[in-house]
Formats: sequence, C-alpha cells, structure tokens
Amino acid sequence: MHNVHPSAVIEDGAVIDPTAKVGPFCVVGPDVVLGPDVELKSHVVVTGKTTVGEGTVIFSFAVIGEIPQDLKFKGESSALQIGARNRIREHVTMNAGTEGGGGVTKIGDDGLFMAGCHIAHDAIVGNRVIVVNSAAIAGHCVLEDDVIVGGLAGIHQFVRIGKGAIIGAVTMVTNDVIPYGLVQAPRGELDGLNLVGLKRRGVVRSDITALRAAFQMLAQGEGTFHDRAARLGAETDSSFVKEIVDFVMGDSDRSFLTPR
Repeated sequence: MHNVHPSAVIEDGAVIDPTAKVGPFCVVGPDVVLGPDVELKSHVVVTGKTTVGEGTVIFSFAVIGEIPQDLKFKGESSALQIGARNRIREHVTMNAGTEGGGGVTKIGDDGLFMAGCHIAHDAIVGNRVIVVNSAAIAGHCVLEDDVIVGGLAGIHQFVRIGKGAIIGAVTMVTNDVIPYGLVQAPRGELDGLNLVGLKRRGVVRSDITALRAAFQMLAQGEGTFHDRAARLGAETDSSFVKEIVDFVMGDSDRSFLTPR
C-alpha cells in the first residue's frame, strides 16, 4: 500500500481503496472502508463502522466515527456513512448512530465541514451542506440539501433544517426551519428568506416572487401556521413553495420557527 505512510496504524480488517491516501500518524479502525481517492491528512482518526466516499478529504486531527456522546449508548452496533467529495477540516468530530435513532449517521456529498464543527449521532445531512467553524449539529437532526450553518451556531436535537436555508452565526436553533428560510439572532428568529442563496443558484424571478408571497402569507395570514401552509399548498403552482408546504406538513418532533 504505497499510498499509506509508514507511521500510520491500519488495523486488520480495514478496507482501503488502492487510490486512497493515508498520511502520517493516522489511525484507521478495523471496520472502516475508505473509497477511491479518499485522502486522510496527518493525525486523522477514522474508527467504528465508518464508510468514507470517493474523493473525500479529511484534515488533521479530525476524529471520525467514534461512539456517540450519548449516555443511552450501550455499545450497540452503529455506523457512520460519509458520501463523496466532502471536505472535513481540522478537529471536526462526526459520531456514529445509536439504536434509538436508527443506528446510522449519514453525510451526503460535496459538503464542507469547517474546523472544529461537530456532527452528532443519528444526524442526517444532505448534499452541498456547509457547516462553519465550531458549529454543533445535535443528535437526530436533519439538514436538507444546500443548507448553510454559520459559525458557533447550535442546532438542537431533532430539529429539521429545510433545503436551502441559512443559519446565521452564533445562533441557537431550537425549532424546525422552513426551506429557504433565513434564521438569525441569538435565539434563532425566522427573519426572511435566503434570497442571496436563491439568486446564486439561478432561481428565476417568478419563483422568488412566489416564495416572497408565501413567506408573507405564513407570517401574516389567518389561522394557525399549519392552516396557512395548507392554504398555500392549495393555491400555489410554484414547486419551491410546494417544498415549503410539504416540509411543514411532514412529521416532526419540534415545532416551527415562525416568521417575525
């Protein structure tokens, strides 16, 4: 294995693709699978039943696949699945799942996990997600595609963050966030739409206009939040607005952040 530094510890049973690279002083556990073109910089620990997808790069001092930080964990079999082309920076921690949460933590493709951030047990993280420095994603959270979580933010356990939403820095989020929402302030207030993100992804003006109108209806319409969302679903032709409606109507263990 010419791509494995001689100082690295590769435990018996580990499966390492011939194109993967393992740098100095890394530790790779016996149940780990490293896919094609995976790279571990120096001093990386990958342990547990962990699969790392093609082209993912893990930087120094990250600890990937360790047991959950959950007192209910009793050593049951659980896993961490990491997709392709992720960038996992220094000191990031990602934990395996628990029996109570389905037994697996999942990370999608093309994510950026900046230095010092944490992904807890049983979290489900979508594609193209960015988690900025020192942010913490608690157990059982769901982050859909294209979410951005600002630095030093905290996402409470069981919270869902909808597709394309953005969470500001130093924000504590304790309730679900609708797709394309903009959340900021210390206690997490839904303060509008992620218009910059929508424009960057080339969303057409008509859909952005529909999303603006939908947000206003959710903020100021009659009835409960769910009632307003149900009316939106009956009235809109926008696929983007329907994503919000489907998200609100889906199962959740947390209530929603409502517009200010």
